Formats: sequence, structure tokens, C-alpha cells
Amino acid sequence: MLSSHQRPHLARICALAVVCLLAPVALAASPGFAAPDRVGFTVGDQWEPAIAADGYSHVYVLYPQYGPVPDCPACFEPTMTLVVSDNGGFTWQTPRAIIPPTSGQFDPQIAIDPIDHRTVYAAWLQNKKTDVMVAKSVDFGQSWSLVIANKGEDADKPTLAVRGADVYVAFNRDRRLWVAASHDGGVTFLSSRLSVPGKPDWSLPSGGTIDPAGNVYFSWASYTHTHSKTRVNLYVTRSTDGAKNWTNALLDISGAAPDCAPYKCGWAYLGAQITIASDASGTLYALWNSAAVDKNPERIYFSSSTTGGVTWSPKVDLSSAPDGTEHAFPALAAGTAGDVRVGWMDTRNHPLWNTYYRSSTNGGATWSAVTQLSRAASGYSYIKSAGFSFPFGDYFGMAIDGRGQTHVVWGQGLNFDSPGSIWYTNGR
Repeated sequence: MLSSHQRPHLARICALAVVCLLAPVALAASPGFAAPDRVGFTVGDQWEPAIAADGYSHVYVLYPQYGPVPDCPACFEPTMTLVVSDNGGFTWQTPRAIIPPTSGQFDPQIAIDPIDHRTVYAAWLQNKKTDVMVAKSVDFGQSWSLVIANKGEDADKPTLAVRGADVYVAFNRDRRLWVAASHDGGVTFLSSRLSVPGKPDWSLPSGGTIDPAGNVYFSWASYTHTHSKTRVNLYVTRSTDGAKNWTNALLDISGAAPDCAPYKCGWAYLGAQITIASDASGTLYALWNSAAVDKNPERIYFSSSTTGGVTWSPKVDLSSAPDGTEHAFPALAAGTAGDVRVGWMDTRNHPLWNTYYRSSTNGGATWSAVTQLSRAASGYSYIKSAGFSFPFGDYFGMAIDGRGQTHVVWGQGLNFDSPGSIWYTNGR
């Protein structure tokens, strides 16, 4: 999964400005979900969104804006842009830079403290990807305090986990997995490089959670070699003592990623990812895409743990798509005991992609039918009646609000470079 900051910046401007400015006309939504709306600025490109929802009807979308930033001619590319809804996603405030930028900003993360259901944390990379930034808001995203959680060489994929005074950020630096930990609500951080199996050439976290007992977990992909033939080990890493010590559980091993050259993306963009969440009872859920054979289409798999990540249930394929369908970009959220909701993208309408959703109320014992969230929209060269041309971003976001609604945001584009936009829906 090559990061947004590895993409050519000049390609970020929409090929045809009129395309970027047209309002979408969506077809009927899936049962239970609203018709998707485009969110964020309608000029330039919007990429790789993250989402959070609090207990007070606020929804937060954070994404890097490529190309022009309205009313900010001095903004860098990309600029970390925040969009807030005060009414559960019905309407949205004007997008704005989350913090006045001093350099390009990459790889957004955003999360709500599950204790008070209102404190918002965000994370991203800046200063040529050397600084891991953490921001905090106690006024529903209107103002933010900011701290550098870690400085060093080139970093990648910051991943947040928050609960009360505990704030953790996992990230890749010098090809290894690092965690910056705060136990004072994100005021100060201490960082450590984790001891992990083997000598990974690339360590990419993509999910994090803290259970009600305070144990912290990160899910991540370990690439043993940074070339197109590498296999990928998918881990869940756990600490029960505030990030002093860590243990690792191997959940799956995937073959090398499918070829991405036709979409102008790097060799690992469609590679295996794993994400993780925990519900109110402490049950853990993991969702990932993988394939047993190098460069074969990947499937989407689910597993759960009621033992704090010590043991895991056998993996289950959650997709209803035919064999040979490519699956990528798992998204996951959990709520009350047994409430787990999942999303992914796949090519069952080959060669086009769509975003899909399922949910369970009993910890994954049974599941709802597969629901397609993405829909056709006029005025976009990369969105057709049967799907969109390519996923626009290394991941997409899912969150559950205080009323039990699911909020989902994802990217759709022509290819890895441009043009592209982000789309939002909510439902049950």
C-alpha cells in the first residue's frame, strides 16, 4: 500500500475542472443507507479519508486535499482538511485546514475517546513525512491543540488508538513498527521501536484499538522484502502494560499483491491489509484481505477473539462475490457487545470497483446480507452505472455514532494519480 505522499503531486489537479465542480446526481441508495454524497472541496482532488462520529451528533471527516485549497493560496500540497457535520451527517460545515499548514500533510487518522464520547484526536505526517503529529479538540473540532508525537526519518501510516488518558500512535519508521504512547491525554509522548518477528523490510499498521481493560492492540502488515514477489505476514500486536512490552499474534500470511501497473500505482497498493476493533465487552475483531497465491485476487476475511488476542477464531470469508474477484481495503467498526460492522471494496462488477458492507449483532456468528454502498453519479468520468474505476486512497473509514448509526467515507478515482473524490453515506 503505497502512501499518498508517494504519488506525483502535479497529477492531483483534476484533468477537467468542470468535472470537479459538477454536483453528483446519485441513484437510489441501498436499503438502510442514504444515497452517497460527495464531501470536501469540489475543486482539486480529495484522497484517503478518515472518519469519526461522537455521541453528540457530530461526524468528522479528515482527508488530504490535493490541488487548490479555496481561500488559502499559500496552502501546501496536500493540506489536511477537516469537514464537520453537527447533525449526524445531514449537512456539513465548510471544509477547512485542520491546522494552519507549514508543510504538506499526509495519512490522516481521526478518533473519538470512547469514555467521554466527545474528545477528538487526529494524527497525520508532515515536515516531509518526518514528524508524526497528534492533534486534540475538546470543542467538537472547532479548535485544536497540536503536539509532535515523534520525529525522525521518513515515516509512514500513523494509526491511532485512544481511550481516556491513553493515546497511542503506531507507525512505520526505518522499516520497523514504532509506537508513540501518551498517558496524559496526548500532552506528552514516549516512543519505542517494537521487537517483531523476523526483520521486516516494511511494517505498515492499519488498525488500532484499546479494550475496556486498557490493553492496546495494533494490526499491521509485515513485508519481508520490498519488491513485487514478497509475501505479507498479517499480525495483531498487543500490550497489557501501557506499551512497555508487546506480544505478537500471526493471523494470516498473504501472497504478493496483484499487479497494479494498469492503474499507475505501486506494487503493494492492492496488497494485504488488516484492521482491528474492539466492542464494549472487550471482544476483538479483525478484518483483512489476503490471497494464498502470489499476485492472485485476494478475498476478505474476518476473525474474532474473546481472549484478549491470545487466541483467534478460524478465519471466515465474508464476501458473496464469485471466486476470482479482487478484494481490498478492509474497514471495521465495533460498538456495544457483539455489534461489529465491516466494509471493503471489490471488483465483482469487473473491471469496476464498488464499496460493500455487512454487519453482525452477535459477534460475527451470523451476518446481514451484503449491501452495496457506492452508487452511480453523473458528471464524473470515473464513476459509471456499475461502479467506479479505482479506489482512491490506501484506506477508507467507518464509524458508529451514539445513536448506533454507521458512517462510511471512501475515495473513488480514475486511477492512482487523478482525478478523484470522497463520498459519504450513513445508515444501519
